[in-house]
Amino acid sequence: MSAVGDPLEKLNSIIPWPVFEKPLAKALKRSDGSKGVRPPFPAVLMFKILVLRALYNLSDDQASSSSRIGSRLCLTRQAMLASPIGRFLGLGPSDKVPDAKTIWLFRKSLVRAGAIDNLFARFDKHLSRSGYLAKGGQIIDATIIQASRQHNSQDEKEAIKSGEIPETWKEKPAKLAQKDRDAPWTVKYSKAKQPTDTPTSAPTKAHDIAIPMFGYNNHAGIDRAHGFIRGWTVTSAAAHDGAQLRNVVTKDNTASTVWADSAYRSKTNEEWLQDNGLKSDIHQRKPKGKPMPEATSRANGRRSRIRATVEHVFARQKDKMKLFIRTIGIGRAKVKIGMPNIAYNMLRYVFHEGRRATA
Repeated sequence: MSAVGDPLEKLNSIIPWPVFEKPLAKALKRSDGSKGVRPPFPAVLMFKILVLRALYNLSDDQASSSSRIGSRLCLTRQAMLASPIGRFLGLGPSDKVPDAKTIWLFRKSLVRAGAIDNLFARFDKHLSRSGYLAKGGQIIDATIIQASRQHNSQDEKEAIKSGEIPETWKEKPAKLAQKDRDAPWTVKYSKAKQPTDTPTSAPTKAHDIAIPMFGYNNHAGIDRAHGFIRGWTVTSAAAHDGAQLRNVVTKDNTASTVWADSAYRSKTNEEWLQDNGLKSDIHQRKPKGKPMPEATSRANGRRSRIRATVEHVFARQKDKMKLFIRTIGIGRAKVKIGMPNIAYNMLRYVFHEGRRATA
Protein backbone atom coordinates (compact mmCIF):
# COMPACT_ATOMS: atom_id res chain seq x y z
CA MET A 1 0.00 0.00 0.00
CA SER A 2 2.90 2.33 0.70
CA ALA A 3 4.34 1.62 -2.73
CA VAL A 4 1.14 2.65 -4.51
CA GLY A 5 0.63 5.73 -2.33
CA ASP A 6 -1.56 5.05 0.69
CA PRO A 7 -3.70 8.16 1.45
CA LEU A 8 -3.49 7.81 5.25
CA GLU A 9 0.27 7.49 5.16
CA LYS A 10 0.50 10.56 2.96
CA LEU A 11 -1.90 12.46 5.24
CA ASN A 12 0.09 11.52 8.33
CA SER A 13 3.40 12.61 6.81
CA ILE A 14 2.20 15.96 5.46
CA ILE A 15 -0.13 17.24 8.20
CA PRO A 16 1.80 19.09 10.98
CA TRP A 17 0.08 17.42 13.94
CA PRO A 18 2.01 19.40 16.60
CA VAL A 19 0.04 22.55 15.67
CA PHE A 20 -2.97 20.99 17.42
CA GLU A 21 -1.17 20.21 20.68
CA LYS A 22 -1.65 23.60 22.33
CA PRO A 23 -5.42 23.99 21.75
CA LEU A 24 -5.94 20.35 22.73
CA ALA A 25 -4.01 20.79 25.97
CA LYS A 26 -6.01 23.91 26.76
CA ALA A 27 -9.30 22.09 26.16
CA LEU A 28 -8.43 18.94 28.12
CA LYS A 29 -6.74 20.47 31.21
CA ARG A 30 -5.34 17.12 32.29
CA SER A 31 -3.70 16.49 35.65
CA ASP A 32 0.06 16.15 35.99
CA GLY A 33 -0.22 12.49 37.05
CA SER A 34 0.94 13.12 40.60
CA LYS A 35 -2.13 11.32 41.99
CA GLY A 36 -1.04 8.06 40.41
CA VAL A 37 -3.90 7.71 37.93
CA ARG A 38 -3.45 5.81 34.69
CA PRO A 39 -1.75 8.08 32.14
CA PRO A 40 -4.17 9.31 29.47
CA PHE A 41 -3.80 8.58 25.80
CA PRO A 42 -1.88 11.30 23.93
CA ALA A 43 -4.19 14.14 22.90
CA VAL A 44 -2.94 14.11 19.30
CA LEU A 45 -3.67 10.37 19.08
CA MET A 46 -7.25 11.00 20.23
CA PHE A 47 -7.56 13.88 17.76
CA LYS A 48 -6.35 11.61 14.95
CA ILE A 49 -9.10 9.15 15.86
CA LEU A 50 -11.66 11.94 15.39
CA VAL A 51 -10.08 12.67 12.00
CA LEU A 52 -10.47 8.98 11.10
CA ARG A 53 -14.11 9.09 12.23
CA ALA A 54 -14.72 12.10 9.99
CA LEU A 55 -12.99 10.59 6.96
CA TYR A 56 -14.55 7.13 7.13
CA ASN A 57 -17.85 7.74 8.95
CA LEU A 58 -16.90 5.59 11.94
CA SER A 59 -18.86 5.44 15.18
CA ASP A 60 -17.08 5.58 18.54
CA ASP A 61 -17.33 1.80 18.80
CA GLN A 62 -15.90 1.31 15.33
CA ALA A 63 -13.09 3.76 16.01
CA SER A 64 -12.23 2.12 19.33
CA SER A 65 -12.45 -1.55 18.41
CA SER A 66 -9.58 -2.82 16.31
CA SER A 67 -11.66 -5.74 15.13
CA ARG A 68 -14.50 -3.47 14.02
CA ILE A 69 -12.14 -1.14 12.16
CA GLY A 70 -10.66 -4.27 10.66
CA SER A 71 -14.10 -5.53 9.68
CA ARG A 72 -14.96 -2.20 8.06
CA LEU A 73 -11.69 -2.05 6.13
CA CYS A 74 -11.31 -5.81 5.59
CA LEU A 75 -8.39 -6.18 8.00
CA THR A 76 -7.72 -8.40 11.01
CA ARG A 77 -6.63 -6.88 14.34
CA GLN A 78 -2.96 -7.70 13.79
CA ALA A 79 -3.09 -6.52 10.21
CA MET A 80 -4.86 -3.30 11.24
CA LEU A 81 -2.23 -2.39 13.81
CA ALA A 82 0.54 -3.08 11.31
CA SER A 83 -1.35 -1.34 8.51
CA PRO A 84 -1.35 2.33 7.48
CA ILE A 85 -4.20 2.83 10.00
CA GLY A 86 -1.95 1.68 12.82
CA ARG A 87 0.92 3.76 11.50
CA PHE A 88 -1.39 6.75 11.12
CA LEU A 89 -2.34 6.48 14.80
CA GLY A 90 1.19 5.59 15.86
CA LEU A 91 0.09 2.22 17.27
CA GLY A 92 1.91 -1.09 17.25
CA PRO A 93 0.57 -4.66 17.69
CA SER A 94 1.04 -4.52 21.48
CA ASP A 95 -0.39 -1.04 22.03
CA LYS A 96 -3.78 -0.43 23.59
CA VAL A 97 -6.55 1.21 21.57
CA PRO A 98 -8.81 3.80 23.28
CA ASP A 99 -12.25 2.37 23.97
CA ALA A 100 -15.54 3.97 22.91
CA LYS A 101 -16.05 5.60 26.32
CA THR A 102 -12.61 7.24 26.18
CA ILE A 103 -13.34 8.64 22.71
CA TRP A 104 -16.75 9.87 23.87
CA LEU A 105 -15.21 11.64 26.89
CA PHE A 106 -12.52 13.19 24.71
CA ARG A 107 -15.10 14.59 22.30
CA LYS A 108 -17.19 15.77 25.25
CA SER A 109 -14.17 17.72 26.54
CA LEU A 110 -13.85 19.46 23.16
CA VAL A 111 -17.56 20.32 23.25
CA ARG A 112 -17.40 21.66 26.80
CA ALA A 113 -14.32 23.78 26.06
CA GLY A 114 -15.62 25.02 22.69
CA ALA A 115 -12.27 23.91 21.27
CA ILE A 116 -13.32 23.12 17.71
CA ASP A 117 -13.09 26.77 16.62
CA ASN A 118 -9.56 27.06 18.00
CA LEU A 119 -8.48 23.78 16.38
CA PHE A 120 -9.82 24.96 13.03
CA ALA A 121 -8.15 28.37 13.43
CA ARG A 122 -4.77 26.79 14.27
CA PHE A 123 -4.73 24.76 11.08
CA ASP A 124 -5.94 27.74 9.06
CA LYS A 125 -3.02 29.75 10.44
CA HIS A 126 -0.67 26.98 9.33
CA LEU A 127 -2.16 27.13 5.83
CA SER A 128 -1.45 30.86 5.62
CA ARG A 129 2.10 30.41 6.93
CA SER A 130 2.66 27.69 4.32
CA GLY A 131 1.86 30.14 1.54
CA TYR A 132 -1.82 29.33 1.08
CA LEU A 133 -3.20 32.76 1.85
CA ALA A 134 -6.91 33.35 1.53
CA LYS A 135 -7.19 35.10 -1.82
CA GLY A 136 -9.26 35.37 -4.96
CA GLY A 137 -12.39 36.36 -3.06
CA GLN A 138 -14.70 34.06 -1.12
CA ILE A 139 -17.69 31.88 -1.95
CA ILE A 140 -20.41 31.42 0.68
CA ASP A 141 -23.06 28.72 0.89
CA ALA A 142 -24.80 26.37 3.33
CA THR A 143 -26.05 22.82 3.30
CA ILE A 144 -28.31 20.82 5.60
CA ILE A 145 -26.62 17.95 7.43
CA GLN A 146 -29.36 15.55 8.38
CA ALA A 147 -29.65 14.22 11.94
CA SER A 148 -31.40 11.23 13.48
CA ARG A 149 -35.10 12.03 13.22
CA GLN A 150 -37.11 12.68 16.35
CA HIS A 151 -40.52 11.02 16.62
CA ASN A 152 -42.57 13.51 18.62
CA SER A 153 -46.29 14.03 19.04
CA GLN A 154 -47.97 17.20 17.79
CA ASP A 155 -48.22 18.59 21.32
CA GLU A 156 -44.51 17.93 21.88
CA LYS A 157 -43.65 19.67 18.62
CA GLU A 158 -45.68 22.73 19.62
CA ALA A 159 -43.98 22.89 23.02
CA ILE A 160 -40.51 22.66 21.44
CA LYS A 161 -41.41 25.34 18.90
CA SER A 162 -42.41 27.70 21.71
CA GLY A 163 -39.14 27.03 23.55
CA GLU A 164 -40.64 24.87 26.29
CA ILE A 165 -39.94 21.33 27.48
CA PRO A 166 -42.94 18.98 27.12
CA GLU A 167 -44.35 17.95 30.50
CA THR A 168 -44.05 14.23 29.70
CA TRP A 169 -40.30 14.68 29.11
CA LYS A 170 -39.74 16.41 32.45
CA GLU A 171 -40.94 13.27 34.20
CA LYS A 172 -38.50 11.09 32.25
CA PRO A 173 -34.94 12.50 32.38
CA ALA A 174 -33.57 9.60 30.32
CA LYS A 175 -36.03 10.36 27.51
CA LEU A 176 -35.29 14.09 27.70
CA ALA A 177 -31.55 13.37 27.29
CA GLN A 178 -32.28 11.63 23.99
CA LYS A 179 -34.40 14.43 22.54
CA ASP A 180 -32.73 17.01 20.32
CA ARG A 181 -34.48 20.35 20.84
CA ASP A 182 -31.89 22.35 18.90
CA ALA A 183 -32.71 20.92 15.47
CA PRO A 184 -36.31 21.72 14.47
CA TRP A 185 -37.87 20.44 11.28
CA THR A 186 -37.65 22.57 8.17
CA VAL A 187 -38.66 22.26 4.52
CA LYS A 188 -36.22 22.29 1.64
CA TYR A 189 -37.58 23.20 -1.79
CA SER A 190 -36.27 21.63 -4.98
CA LYS A 191 -37.33 21.81 -8.61
CA ALA A 192 -39.15 18.76 -9.94
CA LYS A 193 -37.60 17.00 -12.91
CA GLN A 194 -39.47 17.37 -16.17
CA PRO A 195 -41.05 14.12 -17.42
CA THR A 196 -39.09 12.67 -20.31
CA ASP A 197 -42.22 11.59 -22.20
CA THR A 198 -43.61 15.14 -22.43
CA PRO A 199 -43.68 16.42 -26.05
CA THR A 200 -41.25 19.27 -26.64
CA SER A 201 -44.04 21.26 -28.21
CA ALA A 202 -46.00 21.18 -24.95
CA PRO A 203 -43.76 22.72 -22.25
CA THR A 204 -44.83 22.14 -18.68
CA LYS A 205 -44.45 24.46 -15.75
CA ALA A 206 -41.72 23.54 -13.26
CA HIS A 207 -43.06 22.85 -9.79
CA ASP A 208 -41.27 23.00 -6.44
CA ILE A 209 -40.99 19.85 -4.35
CA ALA A 210 -41.15 20.36 -0.57
CA ILE A 211 -38.79 17.97 1.25
CA PRO A 212 -39.03 17.80 5.09
CA MET A 213 -35.55 17.95 6.66
CA PHE A 214 -34.35 17.53 10.24
CA GLY A 215 -30.83 18.47 11.24
CA TYR A 216 -28.30 21.30 11.18
CA ASN A 217 -26.90 23.75 8.67
CA ASN A 218 -23.21 23.76 7.84
CA HIS A 219 -22.54 27.35 6.72
CA ALA A 220 -19.15 27.60 5.02
CA GLY A 221 -17.07 30.03 3.03
CA ILE A 222 -14.13 29.01 0.84
CA ASP A 223 -11.42 31.10 -0.77
CA ARG A 224 -11.65 31.02 -4.55
CA ALA A 225 -7.91 30.62 -5.16
CA HIS A 226 -7.24 27.45 -3.14
CA GLY A 227 -10.66 26.09 -2.18
CA PHE A 228 -9.97 25.88 1.56
CA ILE A 229 -12.80 26.41 4.03
CA ARG A 230 -11.89 29.71 5.69
CA GLY A 231 -15.01 30.50 7.71
CA TRP A 232 -17.87 28.37 9.01
CA THR A 233 -20.61 28.15 11.57
CA VAL A 234 -23.39 25.75 12.54
CA THR A 235 -27.08 26.53 13.07
CA SER A 236 -30.30 24.56 13.12
CA ALA A 237 -31.61 23.59 9.70
CA ALA A 238 -34.46 26.08 10.11
CA ALA A 239 -32.14 29.09 10.49
CA HIS A 240 -32.06 31.49 7.54
CA ASP A 241 -28.85 31.25 5.50
CA GLY A 242 -28.61 34.98 4.85
CA ALA A 243 -28.47 35.84 8.54
CA GLN A 244 -25.15 33.94 8.85
CA LEU A 245 -23.24 35.87 6.17
CA ARG A 246 -21.21 37.99 8.60
CA ASN A 247 -20.42 34.89 10.69
CA VAL A 248 -18.87 33.10 7.71
CA VAL A 249 -17.20 35.85 5.68
CA THR A 250 -13.58 36.44 6.68
CA LYS A 251 -11.84 39.78 6.39
CA ASP A 252 -8.31 38.57 5.64
CA ASN A 253 -8.92 37.56 2.01
CA THR A 254 -6.65 39.50 -0.33
CA ALA A 255 -9.58 40.07 -2.74
CA SER A 256 -12.79 41.78 -1.78
CA THR A 257 -15.44 39.96 -3.84
CA VAL A 258 -18.04 37.76 -2.11
CA TRP A 259 -20.18 35.30 -4.09
CA ALA A 260 -23.37 33.74 -2.70
CA ASP A 261 -26.83 32.67 -3.82
CA SER A 262 -29.93 34.86 -3.62
CA ALA A 263 -30.75 33.73 -0.06
CA TYR A 264 -27.92 36.00 1.11
CA ARG A 265 -29.12 39.08 -0.76
CA SER A 266 -30.66 41.61 1.59
CA LYS A 267 -30.28 45.29 2.28
CA THR A 268 -28.64 44.52 5.64
CA ASN A 269 -26.05 42.22 4.09
CA GLU A 270 -25.30 44.58 1.23
CA GLU A 271 -24.69 47.43 3.66
CA TRP A 272 -22.53 45.26 5.92
CA LEU A 273 -20.35 44.15 3.00
CA GLN A 274 -19.93 47.73 1.81
CA ASP A 275 -19.10 48.98 5.31
CA ASN A 276 -16.37 46.34 5.59
CA GLY A 277 -14.77 47.09 2.24
CA LEU A 278 -16.17 44.00 0.52
CA LYS A 279 -17.72 43.78 -2.94
CA SER A 280 -21.02 41.93 -3.32
CA ASP A 281 -21.47 39.58 -6.27
CA ILE A 282 -24.53 37.88 -4.80
CA HIS A 283 -27.24 36.42 -7.03
CA GLN A 284 -30.10 38.69 -7.98
CA ARG A 285 -33.64 37.50 -7.30
CA LYS A 286 -36.26 37.15 -10.00
CA PRO A 287 -38.76 40.07 -9.90
CA LYS A 288 -42.16 39.01 -8.61
CA GLY A 289 -44.68 38.48 -11.38
CA LYS A 290 -42.15 39.42 -14.07
CA PRO A 291 -39.68 37.46 -16.21
CA MET A 292 -36.02 37.58 -15.29
CA PRO A 293 -34.26 40.33 -17.29
CA GLU A 294 -31.80 38.89 -19.81
CA ALA A 295 -28.84 40.84 -18.42
CA THR A 296 -29.60 39.66 -14.88
CA SER A 297 -29.95 36.07 -16.06
CA ARG A 298 -26.55 36.17 -17.76
CA ALA A 299 -24.98 37.72 -14.66
CA ASN A 300 -26.48 35.03 -12.44
CA GLY A 301 -25.17 32.36 -14.82
CA ARG A 302 -21.67 33.77 -14.48
CA ARG A 303 -22.01 33.79 -10.70
CA SER A 304 -23.27 30.20 -10.70
CA ARG A 305 -20.19 28.96 -12.55
CA ILE A 306 -18.00 30.51 -9.85
CA ARG A 307 -20.21 29.39 -6.96
CA ALA A 308 -20.19 25.76 -8.13
CA THR A 309 -16.80 25.31 -6.44
CA VAL A 310 -18.26 25.42 -2.94
CA GLU A 311 -20.63 22.57 -3.84
CA HIS A 312 -17.58 20.31 -4.21
CA VAL A 313 -16.93 20.76 -0.48
CA PHE A 314 -20.41 19.65 0.54
CA ALA A 315 -20.43 16.82 -2.01
CA ARG A 316 -17.20 15.44 -0.53
CA GLN A 317 -18.55 15.61 3.01
CA LYS A 318 -21.93 14.05 2.20
CA ASP A 319 -20.82 11.48 -0.38
CA LYS A 320 -17.33 10.35 0.61
CA MET A 321 -17.43 11.16 4.33
CA LYS A 322 -21.14 10.24 4.71
CA LEU A 323 -21.60 13.12 7.16
CA PHE A 324 -24.63 12.53 9.38
CA ILE A 325 -25.50 13.81 12.87
CA ARG A 326 -26.16 11.12 15.49
CA THR A 327 -25.48 13.30 18.52
CA ILE A 328 -27.88 15.39 20.60
CA GLY A 329 -27.68 19.19 20.78
CA ILE A 330 -26.05 21.90 18.73
CA GLY A 331 -22.84 21.90 20.81
CA ARG A 332 -22.05 18.31 19.87
CA ALA A 333 -23.30 18.86 16.33
CA LYS A 334 -20.79 21.69 15.92
CA VAL A 335 -17.91 19.33 16.76
CA LYS A 336 -19.44 16.65 14.53
CA ILE A 337 -19.53 19.11 11.60
CA GLY A 338 -16.33 20.96 12.52
CA MET A 339 -14.19 17.82 12.30
CA PRO A 340 -15.16 17.12 8.63
CA ASN A 341 -14.46 20.80 7.89
CA ILE A 342 -10.95 20.38 9.34
CA ALA A 343 -10.53 17.00 7.62
CA TYR A 344 -11.57 18.51 4.28
CA ASN A 345 -8.93 21.22 4.63
CA MET A 346 -6.37 18.54 5.48
CA LEU A 347 -7.17 16.63 2.29
CA ARG A 348 -7.07 19.86 0.30
CA TYR A 349 -3.70 20.71 1.84
CA VAL A 350 -2.28 17.30 0.89
CA PHE A 351 -3.55 17.86 -2.67
CA HIS A 352 -1.90 21.28 -2.98
CA GLU A 353 1.35 20.07 -1.41
CA GLY A 354 1.43 17.23 -3.93
CA ARG A 355 1.04 19.67 -6.81
CA ARG A 356 3.73 21.91 -5.33
CA ALA A 357 6.14 18.97 -5.07
CA THR A 358 5.68 17.99 -8.71
CA ALA A 359 5.78 21.54 -10.08
